[in-house]
Amino acid sequence: MKIDIMTLFPEMIDAVMRESIIGRAQDKGLVEVRATNIRDYALDKHHKADDAPYGGGRGQVMLAEPLYLCHEALCAGEHVHTVFLSAQGRPFDQNKARELLAREHFILVCGHYEGIDQRFIDACVDEEISIGDFVLTGGEIPAMAVADAVCRMVPGVLPDEDAFTAESHWDGLLEHPQYTRPENWRGRAVPEVLLSGHHANIEAWRREMSLRRTKADRPDLYAKFVPRDKQDKKILDKIEKPDS
Repeated sequence: MKIDIMTLFPEMIDAVMRESIIGRAQDKGLVEVRATNIRDYALDKHHKADDAPYGGGRGQVMLAEPLYLCHEALCAGEHVHTVFLSAQGRPFDQNKARELLAREHFILVCGHYEGIDQRFIDACVDEEISIGDFVLTGGEIPAMAVADAVCRMVPGVLPDEDAFTAESHWDGLLEHPQYTRPENWRGRAVPEVLLSGHHANIEAWRREMSLRRTKADRPDLYAKFVPRDKQDKKILDKIEKPDS
């Protein structure tokens, strides 16, 4: 898996993506997350990468030509799927992370200031992605979030596949609650079923808690949920008809 990130602040990317799980995965050669400074492709000695917007208005807009030259260098004559991190983009989710994982190599473009020249978007960007309905000072944090979400699914990055398939959003549900030692913490006890050693009962409890948490915290996801088997249907009946 190779991810190129076009940015004005490569140090931000390296400071995060070279640490912890993703950093170790890079050291092992499982993934490569490379930050490239757009200013290196500026056309003047001052490495200018932005200018005032046509039509007036506050702030600066990133220039198309340095973006284009940077993108061209990363593509090396081939088409590489390119994503612009934008507040106007499609909401990022686990399904989109899986789609990007299948590409093996893609480019993330980080905007800054008031945005980037639309002509670069029209010429080079395949899709726009947003990590939420809010605005940040730049695309670096969203780019790192996307890169992390994709890289952690690469085989070998996490200990086993269950490390991510059992987590929130993989199958459209939120993850069940987690507990560790001690068994009683400040008067709050671990649910007895988790201490029972009965794996079938534990899995059934976790599935029920996952469904209950999704219904309570993300009713939008719960409304889309499709039961996978008779056990799911039994749990849904229990949740929907608690007195029956």
